[in-house]
Amino acid sequence: MLITAISEIMVKKYDNYKVYIHNMARFDGIFLLRILANLGECSPIIHNDKIISITFRLHDYMVTFRDSQQMLIGSLRNLAISFGVETQKSIFPYDFVNENNLDYNGSIPDFKYFDGISSLDYNCYIENYNIWNLRDETIKYCEIDCISLYQVIIKFNELIFELFNINIYKYPTLSSLAFAIYRTVFLENNTIPQLSGQVAKDIRQSYTGGAVDMYIPENKEGTKLYAYDVNSLYPSVMLNKDMPVGKPILFEGDITKIEPDAFGFFYCKIVTPDNLKHPIIQTHIKTENGLRTIAPLGSWSDMIFSSELDNAVKLGYQFEILWGYKFEPKNVFKSYVDCLYALRLEYPKSHPLNLIAKLLLNSLYGRFGMIDEFPDIIIFKDKKSFNEFMKNTNLEILELIELGDKLLVKYRSDDKNQQTMLYGNLETHNTNVAIASAITGYARVHMSQFKNNPDFILYYTDTDSAYISKPLPKDLVNSKVLGLMKLENVLDKAIFLAPKVYYLITETGKHIYKVKGLSHKVELNYNDFQSLLQKQSFLAKIQTKWRKNLSAGNISVLNEVYTLQVTSNKRKLIYENGLLVGTVPYLINSNKEILNK
Repeated sequence: MLITAISEIMVKKYDNYKVYIHNMARFDGIFLLRILANLGECSPIIHNDKIISITFRLHDYMVTFRDSQQMLIGSLRNLAISFGVETQKSIFPYDFVNENNLDYNGSIPDFKYFDGISSLDYNCYIENYNIWNLRDETIKYCEIDCISLYQVIIKFNELIFELFNINIYKYPTLSSLAFAIYRTVFLENNTIPQLSGQVAKDIRQSYTGGAVDMYIPENKEGTKLYAYDVNSLYPSVMLNKDMPVGKPILFEGDITKIEPDAFGFFYCKIVTPDNLKHPIIQTHIKTENGLRTIAPLGSWSDMIFSSELDNAVKLGYQFEILWGYKFEPKNVFKSYVDCLYALRLEYPKSHPLNLIAKLLLNSLYGRFGMIDEFPDIIIFKDKKSFNEFMKNTNLEILELIELGDKLLVKYRSDDKNQQTMLYGNLETHNTNVAIASAITGYARVHMSQFKNNPDFILYYTDTDSAYISKPLPKDLVNSKVLGLMKLENVLDKAIFLAPKVYYLITETGKHIYKVKGLSHKVELNYNDFQSLLQKQSFLAKIQTKWRKNLSAGNISVLNEVYTLQVTSNKRKLIYENGLLVGTVPYLINSNKEILNK
């Protein structure tokens, strides 16, 4: 069926067309790649084990398959609603279908088989049927999906073109589109250079991401907590702050003795205050379970953004600057953020331009921090041709994936000249990790005002949120102003077990919980979380996981055990009488070894 469908679009009429598949990276691409590789010439882009796009050639014609979810983040149902397209996504009893009922013809399947819909949706659906045929409804459902996605993409492209005179079809991901819009419309020429090689490697040490920590696991009975989020944290610092631009200049020694206002990234010996409750400088440490990011006490050496250094000095941090890279400070994102945030304020959340502005605002900064060392991919017709190829080259083979008779090879070469000679001009990704690191550094500086603050008790922080014991002053709260806080919830009860693991009960009685890595379909309650405050306690939950296999071209649906328990990944856990009562920072030495495990 798939071979027939693909063959029918490989004609002159569709030459150079883009075929969008929503969620291809995590689903459809698994089934497509093996078939395409054995049908014609196939060139996939695979990033973090996700198939982002596949360029396919057959009969002198070319079509590119892309994942529309990489461009428009969200479910197709929500996108169709947001874009107000004529054909809205329908509903379907996914859990009803099995290998024994493919010819089913009868009454409408029960409500329990329809995932993620309301009883009202179901009742409206069944009004249209006397007899329900699985084959007919499957075809109808797929046709509606295709038409709805087509209408969303067409409307998205029209709106982007009207705003910025840019065609979305040139770009495979939202971040690449945001980057193109920024470079084409807002960036001054030659302002931000590409950083690569040792400079990028050195500065990347300072790129530690958002600060997420659990400090106190629960609030006492009768006390309320106030949950605040920053209004667009990263766009707010992009709007207001100077960025490291121009050519980096390497220096040795303490440059601030010559230039007190030197701006850039400094490699320093760092000494923290002895008794800081909430350390604000993060670092990467190696553990048995891989690389971990913590905010410790102690002394060590690291690369740090100069503005974050200046902020930490106020809390008693000491820095001995050894060497680093100096940059020119310049505000380069103000016009971009101003333009997009004005759209968010002008249009209601129900309007597609509000969604577009939100997506573009939040997708640009990470593009600068992308690692510019993409593995290359070749698909060989058989193992023999691969072995012949390897006799004449010296490449690092990263992965071999069998696709029927074909062999997909991921490789990397340190010799860029060799790669260029063999495979043509290499793609440059125009990355600049200094920009991305500065943005995240400024964000951590912004969030540091809620740490070690004597005016309230801090229970938990995420990258852009804080859970505290008192309301914030009114001058810090405004949901319409970038960078100010918005009150998300007032909580009667909260239990924080670890970063991204918590249970909340709002003063209106709403229950909210989050467990990173656990399916939303697995139900948990307040007592589950409270029981985990006991030392060495855990919960085992069964969840359904999908295991993708590129070689076999299939997805296995498996039941796996997820063990939920308190973790000490970021801070040391403190127990009293077997009950978790708090956490303290880890203490590390100059080798970044934890001393107080």
